[in-house]
Amino acid sequence: MSYASLMVYVEADAIPERRVRLAASLADKFAAMLIGVSALAIPPPVVADGMVLAESTDDDIELMRARLADKGNWFRGIAGGDHRRLDWHAALDFPAEALARAARSADLVLIGQMKAPGNAYRALDPGEAVLKMGRPTLVVPEGVNSLSAEHIVIGWKDTREARQAVRDALPFLQEATRVTIVEACGPGEEKTALGRLDDVARYLSHHRIKGGPKVMLEQKGSGAQQLIRIAQEERADLLVTGAYGHSRLGEWAARPRDRLPGRVEGAERASPDRRSL
Repeated sequence: MSYASLMVYVEADAIPERRVRLAASLADKFAAMLIGVSALAIPPPVVADGMVLAESTDDDIELMRARLADKGNWFRGIAGGDHRRLDWHAALDFPAEALARAARSADLVLIGQMKAPGNAYRALDPGEAVLKMGRPTLVVPEGVNSLSAEHIVIGWKDTREARQAVRDALPFLQEATRVTIVEACGPGEEKTALGRLDDVARYLSHHRIKGGPKVMLEQKGSGAQQLIRIAQEERADLLVTGAYGHSRLGEWAARPRDRLPGRVEGAERASPDRRSL
């Protein structure tokens, strides 16, 4: 399995150069098409007491179009390569809506870790995007421009979303040198949990992936926070989880080798947070 089409969100009001470079390197790794996406929504008129106090003019809208066009040129300048296939999609729409629509063309989508300063008309909400796209999502923290997926931690929960996340991560898992499977279970559930982890390891073996060791944690408070802690302690490069049931951020996340992420997301050394398949 592989990824034939990668997509990266490019904020119109920011310069996510590291994320775009990461996306470009992954496109090269998988010999995939790389698609950049950006969007700005036209604000509605400001109305008070039945009177329109302010509204976007034709000139305002043309400036928005020009900003998106400039961002497309910037994207091509950063991601362009002699043999790299690129495409660019821009829309006058809410960022999450535009990205969800464009994601029909992607096998894997890369987005930022945190919502950029601004409002819903100009800034992408990662959680909203993950829930709407229905695509595997790599959540990339600031300052990360490469991903070494040699050690991958799978945060297992016996849910549809976790199963789909593992399947969608197979291109990364097949190239990993170490895969650790982790589940947080309640008291007295250890034997049943081990059976589930054995099944996951058996599934991976069908794809010539060696899954193990298996780690079971006693559920104490937030299972997501326990999983993140284990991934950080193990210095995992990538954390794969189902999106529902964790925080609201993404599916996969990674962290740089020299520092821990504020929560869980990213791309060089990894640690995830939420879901997105």
